[in-house]
Amino acid sequence: MKFRLVPALLILIVMAVTIRLGFWQRDRAHQKEALQAQITQYESSTPQPVGATPLALKDIEFHRVRATGTFLPERVVYLDNRPYNDQPGFYVVMPLKLEGGGYALVNRGWLPRNIADRATIAPYVTPPGPVVVEGIARADASRAFELGAGGSAAHQKIRQNLGVASYAAETGLPLQPFVIQQTGFVPAFKDGLVRDWPVPDTDVERNYGYMLQWWGMALAALGFGLFAARKAGKSAATKERTEGEATQHAEAPGRQNAGSAKDA
Repeated sequence: MKFRLVPALLILIVMAVTIRLGFWQRDRAHQKEALQAQITQYESSTPQPVGATPLALKDIEFHRVRATGTFLPERVVYLDNRPYNDQPGFYVVMPLKLEGGGYALVNRGWLPRNIADRATIAPYVTPPGPVVVEGIARADASRAFELGAGGSAAHQKIRQNLGVASYAAETGLPLQPFVIQQTGFVPAFKDGLVRDWPVPDTDVERNYGYMLQWWGMALAALGFGLFAARKAGKSAATKERTEGEATQHAEAPGRQNAGSAKDA
């Protein structure tokens, strides 16, 4: 019994862990569904003003925002490897000097890349004076896969990724802790940039998939345990029956000898 207890405990531990992980993935999926519902609600809300007062990312992310200020084109950064409709291009990220103080990074939009010469930037227009920008507050200007950090090193016009905190440290600008994903100007202004942004995807289906995988592993562990227990039970019964038959065969000659002696 001692040796059978250890495998049983191992199976129970595996089941407990995988069931718990399944519930954790389910909870993550529910959290993402709640976030998706909030994002949908924010789409029809009134834009929140962005000024000199710092706004916490957790309180403003995915909200519609509006900022008034002047762009600083000399500090522009082009984020590479941002395709649009299967065409390579850049995201144009530029600081906005806010009215009343402070700065905010603005992801102004998409620009096609020159295939022959990556460093040649297609023309676009930057308003020279104060503008009113509307958009969505995001944690960053999107992140692309990157091996190492060389492609996002400081003081490069063309980079792979750009973090708000690292750019603030690089430039010394007191930036808001988020990026405004621009949706337009008020009033409208054509600057030659594409702002057909991808819809935020919380990837809920992946969490539900992982949930089913973990619970499937728990069922597999249970099935294996039941199969092993049944097999062990059959083996024990077979062994007991074999030992009983062997005992009977061993006792049979003794009974025969005793009978012969009695007849004599």
